[in-house]
Amino acid sequence: MKGFMRAARLLEFDKVLSAVASLAATEGAREKLLLTEPSDDEVIVKRLTDETGDAKNMAVKKAAPPFGRVKNVLPSLERAEKGASLTPRELLEIASLLRTVESLRRYAGDPAETGSLEPYFSAMSENRFLEKKISSAIVSEEIIADDASDALYRIRREARRCESNVRDLLSSYTTGAKSKYLQENIVTMRGGRFVVPVKAEYKSEIKGLVHDTSASGATLFIEPIAVLEQNNRLKELKAAEAEEIERILGALSEETARFADSLTVNYNAITDLAVIFARSAYSFALDATEASVSKANRCINLIKARHPLLPKETVVPITVRFGAPERTLIITGPNTGGKTVTLKTVGLMALMAQSGLHLPCAEGTSLPLFSCVLPDIGDEQSIEQSLSTFSAHMTSISEILHSCDSGSLTLFDELGAGTDPVEGAALAMSILEEVRAAGGLCVATTHYSELKIYALESPHVLNASCEFDVESLRPTYRLITGLPGKSNAFAISSRLGISDTIIDRAKAFMADDNKKLEDILGRLEESESKLEKERAAAAGARAEADEILAEARRKAEAVTSAAEKDAERLRENASRILRSAKASSDYVLDELRRAQAEKDRADAKKLLEETRSKVRQSLREADADTGAVEEEAGAVHGVAPDRPLKIGDRVIVSGLNRKGVIADISGKNAVVTAGNVRTKVPLDSLMLDDSPESKPAKRKSSGGESAGISDAVPMQIDLRGQTGDDAWFMTDRYLDSAIRAGYGEVTLVHGKGTGALRAALWRYLKGDKRVVSFRSGRYGEGDTGVTVCELRK
Repeated sequence: MKGFMRAARLLEFDKVLSAVASLAATEGAREKLLLTEPSDDEVIVKRLTDETGDAKNMAVKKAAPPFGRVKNVLPSLERAEKGASLTPRELLEIASLLRTVESLRRYAGDPAETGSLEPYFSAMSENRFLEKKISSAIVSEEIIADDASDALYRIRREARRCESNVRDLLSSYTTGAKSKYLQENIVTMRGGRFVVPVKAEYKSEIKGLVHDTSASGATLFIEPIAVLEQNNRLKELKAAEAEEIERILGALSEETARFADSLTVNYNAITDLAVIFARSAYSFALDATEASVSKANRCINLIKARHPLLPKETVVPITVRFGAPERTLIITGPNTGGKTVTLKTVGLMALMAQSGLHLPCAEGTSLPLFSCVLPDIGDEQSIEQSLSTFSAHMTSISEILHSCDSGSLTLFDELGAGTDPVEGAALAMSILEEVRAAGGLCVATTHYSELKIYALESPHVLNASCEFDVESLRPTYRLITGLPGKSNAFAISSRLGISDTIIDRAKAFMADDNKKLEDILGRLEESESKLEKERAAAAGARAEADEILAEARRKAEAVTSAAEKDAERLRENASRILRSAKASSDYVLDELRRAQAEKDRADAKKLLEETRSKVRQSLREADADTGAVEEEAGAVHGVAPDRPLKIGDRVIVSGLNRKGVIADISGKNAVVTAGNVRTKVPLDSLMLDDSPESKPAKRKSSGGESAGISDAVPMQIDLRGQTGDDAWFMTDRYLDSAIRAGYGEVTLVHGKGTGALRAALWRYLKGDKRVVSFRSGRYGEGDTGVTVCELRK
């Protein structure tokens, strides 16, 4: 890209890319990241930035994607398409690629959750046919499975039988009477044939072919005549085995070539995803945020920006704002005060933002979209070209002036230095005027007082300074915009031991105008420092007040909501009491009317007594119902939740007025357990139980962390170094979390070692109903160092 390559080198953007590449999960992604170039296309920059943000969100919700051990298979696919036979290692790498595709497709889940990454996940296509065919035929780089073909199985079976016959024949030499002729009672091989080590003086005692001699000549390796025919047959079978293996590899290579296009797409999609997730990992590492980059924006607004290559614990954040109407920023201050770091930070932020990287800045940071970044930083003098420091700078600046335009960002470090100060300052002002006329943005550092005055007098130039603490003789690295900086040469010299006489004489040599300027700058700097501290204290106090006010509002809203719900519940209870009383009174009146109508019957007295009994019973039931309602209205109390409800919360079900515990949450509904009863209710009908018995005693888990469910459940757990019981305790909790997270397959990493830990885990897994099946890892998954479990859904 125009103007970005030289800037990347001078601003150390290559070191930033190396840091990002170190976080990449695949070799292809690391190589691609190191070749990253900033883009000047707004659409591309927006896409790259969105991808980084979406990857960051997915990593928070689902942990890092399972990229496995994907290798660059493109050269292998190219060879396969040309008809070449691939090696077992190349074929296993292709099978590993296909397994990674399956894992990533499962990781992606719902396309609606992948955002701008959806095209990469949807571009990948699974091919279980080819993956199973390769995996079942090739056990490892050195081993082809016996059942890779029927012919290979027959050849190896006959070879084993033939080898057994040879060993049986040779055993008569190692254990019988002839064993005394042998140097050692063993059977060995030379040139692919079975032989016995015979002492040189007894070579005539054992008839056969001599295949080798020891270095000392004391031992001859002889193939006895008795096994010659069997050895010949074994040699033929080995040759047939090699030929059959070559045929199998050729067939698998042909199958691979048939799917070369889809495999290429898969590899490229995985590499692109690994690049994107490496950018998101770098964002986490820097505690970075997304910046707004727009061609329409012509102002630089960096808020609390940190240089990405300096330790974030010690680097001092800077805030840089300029661009309208000031197109040029002139930074002054003493040496080692942070001017060059500020200059490089501005340039690096532009390069990083236009490469899709998040910036180590605060929220609200925004930048223009630059067509090029043109820096002149450092000493590029050349002995070979007879260039002095000044000449080298002028050569570089000449190239910059020919390249800068309205979309460029120009960076000058110590503009005009290396020559006569008067001429250098005049030349610097002229160069800045030329850059301003081109329409681009410019940042320059200088020591010249003339440039400070130039910035004060020009409406299109803004002064800035790097603060310096004269008392401690240390720079604070804080950037003060709008105020030129003092050189502090006299103060620093005095603190370092230069006598006052020399300092006073030096001041006398200064022009009156320069003295006045330095005095004014000193007073302004002191006032600015005090004002900045007062502004910081006021901002802190306001933030604290806003937080207290917000908390008070939340509590007031919670109390109001709880009161409204209580009032509604009381209204419902009162209504029930009224309905019950009305029903009772109606029943009494009906029975009295019936008794009055039947008063002339012979059994009227008996009927009257029965009616009185029924009325009394009805009144008792109504009274009991009313009492139960009153008791229910006052027995259970809760508060409106001031946070999202979670599994395990003790709650009260509004309407039912029952206490319970949340057993599960699905969408907007929750399953609540009350004793032996489970019921599904809306979340908005639940209140937190605030009764004393609902608040369990605080305790710490064995790891010092909450025993709740992790928001991001990893797809594997590392158990290496644990005992069998401890490992199962961790696995037991992990399986519960994985099932709740909806995983169908997880990996237990236990290492190879002696195999004791794996054996202990397998004993537990055999009886665990949550596990449908389990197996050792395949090539590329960790082999026997991991166990892959399929979970019951």
